[in-house]
Amino acid sequence: MADPRVNGRAAAEVDAVVVGAGPAGSAAAWALARAGKSVVLLERGPFPGSKNLYGGVVYGRILDEIVPRWWEEVPVQRWVVRRSTMVMTATQALTVDFRTQAWGRPPYNGMTVYRADFDRWLAGKAVEAGATLVTSTVATGLLRDEAGRIAGVRTDRPDGDLRARIVIACDGVNSFLAKEARLLPRTNPEHLTLGVKEVLALPREVIDERFGLRGDEGLDIEILGCTGDIPGGGFLYTNGDTVSVGVVLSLAHLGKAGKRPEEVIAGLKAHPAIAPYLRGATLKEYGAHLIPEGGYNHMPALYTDGMLVAGDAAGMCLAAGIWLEGVNFAIGSGLAAGRAAAKALDAGDLSASGLSVYQRELEKGFVLANHERLRGAPDLVLSERVQRRYPGLVADLVEGMFTVTDPKPKPGLLALLRRAARRNDVKLRHLLADGLRGGRVFR
Repeated sequence: MADPRVNGRAAAEVDAVVVGAGPAGSAAAWALARAGKSVVLLERGPFPGSKNLYGGVVYGRILDEIVPRWWEEVPVQRWVVRRSTMVMTATQALTVDFRTQAWGRPPYNGMTVYRADFDRWLAGKAVEAGATLVTSTVATGLLRDEAGRIAGVRTDRPDGDLRARIVIACDGVNSFLAKEARLLPRTNPEHLTLGVKEVLALPREVIDERFGLRGDEGLDIEILGCTGDIPGGGFLYTNGDTVSVGVVLSLAHLGKAGKRPEEVIAGLKAHPAIAPYLRGATLKEYGAHLIPEGGYNHMPALYTDGMLVAGDAAGMCLAAGIWLEGVNFAIGSGLAAGRAAAKALDAGDLSASGLSVYQRELEKGFVLANHERLRGAPDLVLSERVQRRYPGLVADLVEGMFTVTDPKPKPGLLALLRRAARRNDVKLRHLLADGLRGGRVFR
């Protein structure tokens, strides 16, 4: 365990404590340390990333601000050069597949990583900058001074309290610190999804052959229509010698469906469009994780006297259908939180007013700009028609287009669309309305 002392002083005297050494927390600690502030980065696991499932897809452009030429040292599994979107029904699948070799060379676009490796690497950058990493320690609550202001955190360590002038909560989607500070309202399952994932082992050469890859090239498939009656989606992506397959399910609807998430994954793995990819694979890991997908309209308050929240704790995951991003938004919000905290410390104003600079930092960058612009996306993407009816409509339309009906004359596209709409109980006026709504959301 790291020594919880900073620059020779007791940790109780530090400028800031950042709770949670995930991407948001490490970025916040890095920004504070780079600004010359004393900061403790608190992690409940034995090392950063130890609580995470194997990995995910990370878009690394935001890392340019932390590590120049980061791609030369980041612990990458594969560089994503293929991005596919698959629409499926129980018996059909339509895939839009895009590939570019430009994503396979610097400065790269996206990568698959094992979070245990990536989080430890990023936390190491915060330590190199001067932050003190304290592991195997749980922040059990907030400390307050005689006036009731937040003044650090309580921990489960024998020596207990960790006093700091400012607290940055990056402790995940169900942040107990943010709840205690009354920043995070009571959990509403309508704004959460449950991500469930299996990591399956396959020889590297088998992955290369089945997915059309070579070297460090990787593939990311996002899937709509694979979750039955439960709104959500699926994914499949390649690592070095494993593939990750899973589903993301509306938490509220999962509870009502009476179905276990592993049943939904089993259905996806058995689909004719997916099963050939996974033949002979062996299970290495299975797990689940809550994801905040409410978007801009359901973010909590981001600051109060003496405290900021960032990353999943602040609902910064972007779930906008064609864009499904989390780690880059966590890093971006963490950097903004660290920089805002450093400015507030320099100004000597740690009140909510002084810390409101955090909101402005986020609005200037991509984090809140994108969330605000796409604020209507979560409700549209998770709507009943998009999730349950449109996959069948699209698949039936394309099946009709490519089915040769000789000796009958070929039907026109409008006739095929009407037929597909009838089969899937979609009214054309609703299709038009949703199209216009989507145009406004993704303008």
